[in-house]
Amino acid sequence: MAYPTPQVTNTTAEVFIPAIWSDEVIAAYKSNLVAANLFKKMSFKGKKGDTIHIPKPTRGQASLKASETAVTLIADKEDEVIVLIDKHYEYSRFIEDITEVQALSSMRRFYTDDAGYALAKQVDTDMVQLGRVMNDSTAKDNTYDAGYVGSDGETLYDGSNAAALTDIAIRNMIQKLDDQDVPTSGRFFLIPPAARNTLMGLDRYTAMDFVGEAASANTIRNGQIGNLYGIPVYVTSNADTTASGDRVCLLGHKDAAVLVEQLNVRSQTQYKQDYLSTLYTSDTIYGVKDLRNDSAFALVVPA
Repeated sequence: MAYPTPQVTNTTAEVFIPAIWSDEVIAAYKSNLVAANLFKKMSFKGKKGDTIHIPKPTRGQASLKASETAVTLIADKEDEVIVLIDKHYEYSRFIEDITEVQALSSMRRFYTDDAGYALAKQVDTDMVQLGRVMNDSTAKDNTYDAGYVGSDGETLYDGSNAAALTDIAIRNMIQKLDDQDVPTSGRFFLIPPAARNTLMGLDRYTAMDFVGEAASANTIRNGQIGNLYGIPVYVTSNADTTASGDRVCLLGHKDAAVLVEQLNVRSQTQYKQDYLSTLYTSDTIYGVKDLRNDSAFALVVPA
């Protein structure tokens, strides 16, 4: 008996194979992450439960060893950070067969790229909004009561006194990290486009040692635009916005917050014969939390 033709193969049914959608979405997702790549990241993949406990040990101090005496024992009460895995976001499209048949193959590429971008933007939004609780904020919202004004890095933001970024403000904020004994390795400076515009107007920040060829190449990949006083600078249009409409810069360390991923970005397709359509969905499950909120500071600048 002859084998029936034509056959539906991986080639003819390419758009319905989940692996292809997944690969493209994951690639788009990774390329669009900015803030999420700057903070600590932990995998909770394949594990059950909705809560993760992260030890937060207290730093010990060295003790003077006196002659002919016992050593000084340290037994601090250690703390922990509890991260709730409570964020589940999805991106779905319902594609009719007639559209699938008549549309260009670029339609799938658009959807997968758009799904990756949308999910990446949501994760980044949740990460940058952790800036609201940094520096022991009491309001813990977009009023940024613990944020500083961009002009000097010393005056607290009151909702109406935002000012353009200056060199003295950056240096004062760096000192705040130094005073908190925050390690120099792992620091970052995340800024909105308005702050980048200000930096481009300052001669010292347009020098080659700030921009650099490596930084220019990194901009395409992860938003890095240069280096200030040894700290990588990243620009993102997704920087947080205050209740007054001002924009927020974050100068901090990667251990200031954590992103816990329980379900990495996945894509699924399901054919709905009663509708002669295909349901396509990409989703991710994760949680975010500040770890050491004295390891990051907000600088508020005009939009």
